[in-house]
Amino acid sequence: MTIITEELKAKAEVYLGDEICQVKSKFLLQEVGLPRGLLPLKDIIECGYVEETGFVWLKQKKKIEHYYEKIGKLVSYATEITAYVEKNKIKNLTGVKAKELLIWITISEITGDDSPKMTFKTPAGLFRTFPRVAFELEEDLKKEQN
Repeated sequence: MTIITEELKAKAEVYLGDEICQVKSKFLLQEVGLPRGLLPLKDIIECGYVEETGFVWLKQKKKIEHYYEKIGKLVSYATEITAYVEKNKIKNLTGVKAKELLIWITISEITGDDSPKMTFKTPAGLFRTFPRVAFELEEDLKKEQN
């Protein structure tokens, strides 16, 4: 896991508080072409983005679990999540695990180009593909229908 140093923060856009961090994290996902519901975090304390490297971090008060009903998957989000973002991709992801049968699997990469599918990879190279729509916010789906 990457340590968020003061030196790193000096190069970043840093935001404090849940309200602004919710807006900024969803905006960043949208900007890189990924569904805005991909990181359904709660009580975000801090978020940051280093534009030159694509490094992002999000800190929340406590670990949460989110159930994606459309695909029947439970996902755990740690108190600190870090990643590098680029167009249609999140790589070197830390702090996110998905429950597969009875074990928690670390997710290290998420890709989703313009197709209706998204791919989630583990550090071991295993992957699963799911419909993109499962990670969209309901409000975004309603906008698309109108």
